[in-house]
Amino acid sequence: MISAVPQRKKDLNDCCINITGVRAHPDDIEIGMGGTAALHAQKGDKVAFCSLTRAELSSNGDIKTRQKEAAHAAETLGAQARYQLNFPDRNLTKESPEYAEIVTLIRSLRPDIVFFPWHEDRHPDHIKCGAIIKEALFDAGIRRYTEAGGDAWRVPYSYQYSINGMISSAAFYIDISSVQSLKEESLLCYESQFILAEESVHTPLTSMYIESVRARDLLMGKQASVSYAEAFTPYSPVILNELPGRKNE
Repeated sequence: MISAVPQRKKDLNDCCINITGVRAHPDDIEIGMGGTAALHAQKGDKVAFCSLTRAELSSNGDIKTRQKEAAHAAETLGAQARYQLNFPDRNLTKESPEYAEIVTLIRSLRPDIVFFPWHEDRHPDHIKCGAIIKEALFDAGIRRYTEAGGDAWRVPYSYQYSINGMISSAAFYIDISSVQSLKEESLLCYESQFILAEESVHTPLTSMYIESVRARDLLMGKQASVSYAEAFTPYSPVILNELPGRKNE
């Protein structure tokens, strides 16, 4: 079952979510698109985060700690809602009973945009998360797909973000210079993952990981001639009415 955790006092029942970020584990969104999420929340867009697993197999921290950290990080970035599914960690498959729940959630939120992980990553769960969401986006739009609840909804736009590494064929960049510090603040909310404590074990996340994320955002910024940027590639084709940058007469 989906566990919904509102991030704001205002209920979301009176409106649709504009942007939904989906991740395998708590902290994936903050790493890959935390700046973009913060920018759009500041502009008044309704942003929601959805975690497929509770990361119960993580080397550091525990479920309760990770949920508290996820709530704090989502609040830091301005997300209005956070949804938690119960896919087993390290066993993300379409055959899971939870698959119908993610389709139902997409239909319920009716987002304009869905973000999900890029398919090249050192962590298999990130790759599998992306594959599952591709399937869910398709099934959510099928009127006769009755394994999930709700009315069919075809998400207009869907984009992929990178967690570990970089998208090799990024289609566009988002300038996150004004919110880079806020993004890093959200990452620091995950103290159990990124801060090496006495009871912690060494993992790739405890070895200057936040610094590596900053370096990647800086490099992407250089590519786009700004200070910091996040890179994305569309899953569904993007339709433009005119070329970007064209000045109106």
